Amino acid sequence: MRLGVLDVGSNTVHLLVVDAHPGARPLPAHSHKAELRLAELLDDKGAISEAGIDRLVSVIQEAQEAAEDKGVEEVLPFATSAVREAANADTVLARVQKETGITLPVLTGDEEARLTFLAARRWFGWSAGKLLVLDIGGGSLEIAFGMDEEPDVAVSLPLGAGRLTTAWLPGDPPDATDVRALRRHVRAQIARIVGDFARHGTPDHVVATSKTFKQLARIAGAARSTDGLYVQRALTRRSLEEWVPKLAAMTSAERARLPGVSEGRAPQLVAGALVAEAAMDLLGVEELEICPWALREGVILRRLDHLPTS
Repeated sequence: MRLGVLDVGSNTVHLLVVDAHPGARPLPAHSHKAELRLAELLDDKGAISEAGIDRLVSVIQEAQEAAEDKGVEEVLPFATSAVREAANADTVLARVQKETGITLPVLTGDEEARLTFLAARRWFGWSAGKLLVLDIGGGSLEIAFGMDEEPDVAVSLPLGAGRLTTAWLPGDPPDATDVRALRRHVRAQIARIVGDFARHGTPDHVVATSKTFKQLARIAGAARSTDGLYVQRALTRRSLEEWVPKLAAMTSAERARLPGVSEGRAPQLVAGALVAEAAMDLLGVEELEICPWALREGVILRRLDHLPTS
C-alpha cells in the first residue's frame, strides 16, 4: 500500500510518501516539505501566533493535496515538541482538525525517542548489538539505548537546535559570551541523564539521525546525500570539536555556503553543534554513524507492524 507520514515538526512540515507492505522496507516515493519554524512563531506567552496557526493549516492542506495527487491510501500524521509545548496547543489542534479534517496526534518526547530508536534498529539490524541513538530536532534532543527494538532507556530533553538558537543566540554571528553560556546550559542538562545510560553498559554501535547531524557530518567530510543511502557516513568528536568554534565565528550566510548546509538551517547550526558535541563528550562517544532513517520511518514501521500479513 502507499502510505504517507505527515510530520509537523519544529522546523518543517514534511510529508513522506512510501510504498510499503509488512515484511519489506518502505520505499520512498515522494517528499513534500515546507519550512515553517513553529518554534520561532511563538508569542511572549509561549503560544503559537494566529498567523502561525493560519500558516500551519495552509501547509497541512497543501500536504493533503500532495498526498491525494500521489495516491496515498492512508496518512499517518503527528506533531512533535513545537506543538506539544505550545501554550495554546489545544486551540492549534482544534483549528487543524476543523479546517483540514486531520486529527493531529502529538507525540511525547519518550515516544519520539522510541520510534526513532526502532527505525535505527531496523536499519542496522541485530548485528549492531547494543545501540545508542542520538537525534537533534528543532525543539528537542532524543537519546535512546538498548539491545532490542524497544530501548531500555529513552529520554527527551528541551535542547533542540531551533529552540536554543531563539532563546540563547540572538546575534549573527552569535556573541562569544552567549555561546559560552549556551554551552554550559546544554552540558548541565545532558549531564543530568548520563547516569541513566551508563548503568546499562557500553554501546556496541552509536548512531545519529536528524538534519543537524547529517549537516555536521557533511561539513566534516562525509559523503554527499546524492551519493545514496547506503554510503557509510560518520562523524568523529575530534572533527566536531574543531568545527564548533569555526561555526560560531561565522554568520548564517557564511555557514549556508558550507557543503550540505541549507540556508534555512544555517542559523541553527551553532546550537545544534554545541548539543552534538556535548552529547558525544558526556556520553563518551568518539565516533558515530549517520542513520538515514529516523522518526518518520519509525512511525511507518510501527504502522506496518500492525497490518495483516495477508
